[in-house]
Amino acid sequence: MCAARPGEESFFDHSGLAPHELGPLGEAAAGELLGRRFPALAGRVRRRLIAAAEGNPLALLELPAALSESQRTASQALPAHLPLTERLQWTFATRIGTLPPGTRHLLLVAALEGSGNLLVVRRAVAGRSALKQLVPAERARLVRVDDTTGRLAFRHPLIRSAVVELSTSDQRRNVHRALADAGNGAPEQRAWHLAQAAFEPDEQIAALLEDAAETSAHRGDGPNAVAALVRAAELSPAGTGHARRLAKAAYVGANLTGSVRDVPRLLDDARQAAPDAESPAVAVAAALHLLNSYGDLDTAHRLLFGAIALQPEPYDLSDGTLLEALSTWFMVCVHAGRSELWADFDAALAKCVSVPDTLRLMRTTFGDPARARPADWARLDAAVRALPGTPDPVRIVRIATAGAYADRLGAIEEPLLLTARGGTGGENIFPAIQASFLWGSHAWFTGQWRQLRQVARQGLRWCEELDYPLRSWTGKFVLACTAAVCGDFATAHGYADQMDQWAGSRRGHAVRCYAAHARTLIALSQGDFEAAYRHVCTISPPGTFAPFAGHALWAILDLAEAAVRTGRRAEALAHVRAARDAGLDAVSPRLNMVLLASAALAAGSAAAAADGFDRALAVEGAGRWPFDHARIRLHYGERLRRGRAPVPAREQLAAAAETFRRLGARPWAERADAELRACATPVRARNLPTLTPQQREIAGLAAAGLSNKQIAERLFLSPRTVSTHLYQAFPKLGVTSRAALRDALDALEGLDGLEGPDSP
Repeated sequence: MCAARPGEESFFDHSGLAPHELGPLGEAAAGELLGRRFPALAGRVRRRLIAAAEGNPLALLELPAALSESQRTASQALPAHLPLTERLQWTFATRIGTLPPGTRHLLLVAALEGSGNLLVVRRAVAGRSALKQLVPAERARLVRVDDTTGRLAFRHPLIRSAVVELSTSDQRRNVHRALADAGNGAPEQRAWHLAQAAFEPDEQIAALLEDAAETSAHRGDGPNAVAALVRAAELSPAGTGHARRLAKAAYVGANLTGSVRDVPRLLDDARQAAPDAESPAVAVAAALHLLNSYGDLDTAHRLLFGAIALQPEPYDLSDGTLLEALSTWFMVCVHAGRSELWADFDAALAKCVSVPDTLRLMRTTFGDPARARPADWARLDAAVRALPGTPDPVRIVRIATAGAYADRLGAIEEPLLLTARGGTGGENIFPAIQASFLWGSHAWFTGQWRQLRQVARQGLRWCEELDYPLRSWTGKFVLACTAAVCGDFATAHGYADQMDQWAGSRRGHAVRCYAAHARTLIALSQGDFEAAYRHVCTISPPGTFAPFAGHALWAILDLAEAAVRTGRRAEALAHVRAARDAGLDAVSPRLNMVLLASAALAAGSAAAAADGFDRALAVEGAGRWPFDHARIRLHYGERLRRGRAPVPAREQLAAAAETFRRLGARPWAERADAELRACATPVRARNLPTLTPQQREIAGLAAAGLSNKQIAERLFLSPRTVSTHLYQAFPKLGVTSRAALRDALDALEGLDGLEGPDSP
């Protein structure tokens, strides 16, 4: 067996033998190979290596071996150019070593420039090389130049790494210095090249790099922002500047990339550099690390409260670190859901200037939406309208958070999904996690349950990969909801148990509400209405909307149904009144639909119920929320059937059953089907021929589930005789299947009792 490199002239070109070209591994196969040989690789490292190897199996097996253990587990960032093992160096570097010195210098400049911009490369090599010296590298198939765009590209990413590894540190610094002078006006690239050329502390370069980090963070490039801040800290003169930039790297990493695992190391380095320095950045990073390990919400609250209180008043939120501290504090208060924590937060917010609209909106429309005013919803709608096209993933997530309880996520579905998909590239994973779960809550209400499971599970994989449980609960909540209504009660209980366990030791009321809502849906799906009522009252007592319990807006219909089913009609009506007093019927069409249906459920008269259900189903766009819509039709159909109106009842129940089946909500479809079977019973028994005693006995045994043969054996008849009696009984009862017999017989017996023995 012999092999030759594709595209290179070899003996086999003239042998007449038929070649077999071995192509690169696909992404799935490359991931499987890495998973088998290096199962402990962190996800983001695996993605980077797969991209760098471009399907080359040798590279896939060798690249991890060149990394340190901390690099393989992502506790230390990967370098810009991946290190190569000796075997890879030999594979990719043999052709480089034979090139003329001028060509090798050109390749090093191109490798460190990174974008392939030949204008910048030409300026950087002026006086030492000329672009015509690229010809040997092109002939060796190391690079290619696109004549249309004028861009240079290495034929394989590892050729670039090999070029860098074959150079000396002095050569690299000189090239970076030349590239900084030759730049095309991009401050970020210039700052990076100056930083790479420096070999001793330089505050001016550190400041430039910190500015570049701000730009990267605003653009959503978290890993680049963290790397810039760490390098800026290295270039800072000893003291508070060094510590401040390390702390800033820690909180940017935790807030934007999800790199909570890196936080302790960065904070330890910061404290060693300046033991007395305590900043909002340190507090943010420490609080996030606490909440994602074994810390509790009250400790995180004290950390952030203390760090912000040390700042000069009024607090200037144009300082990014102070803004992030307040935003993190907001998240702590949301999870805790307790008035005393919110009081401290609101007092601090009142002392702030230049408060961003995102923070104000989240406080009013998400922190306590039942007390938001019409002007708050108007400001939210203006922010939602302005959101499409923004490149800032943090702003997208924060506006979406502000609109979550108010059903505004449909208007920003595309930006949310784009942000969620951004995490698959290994960048901006923290906003991607939040966007995944925010979109998941929208998908729960809009019936996109198959996609919901895919997106939410991806978000949970990121949480697990990054040791980031704090943000996992919303994802587990929407998965628990879909599992509950689809009859997968074990899965739903499992998620609820996890949420209760986390919330119990940390006093996290919001996460307890998630668990209670999941258990409510389990109980409703199982017909255990007393348990459902007990669980849903954990979120907020009936007749009130507890302060800072925004989740209560998602549980209105559940509370109404559980209350009515357990004989607590007054409590259901009180809850509807409380919601209307809070103006929730004007917040969104879905909330209006739910409140109309809840009032109809609890209505005392058939006419009031019918009017309420009709109005609920007539809300504009009501079908956009298929599960709630189908539940309303189910409740309407049940009320009509009990009111002896089988024809309109069948219309509502059939539509509900069809929607439940399409969604996969099996317990609810079965409930609708049972009501449909009951509707098959005629309203008046006098209009039907009377069943003979034997027909009634046989029909009763058939309804109990016995087969014709079993009935025949019990009554000492032939199976043919049993079949004949059933054939005669079915049209008398107005049914066409054995499944409808029980409801038909029960109804017939009830009507017999109503009409009495002397009735005609």
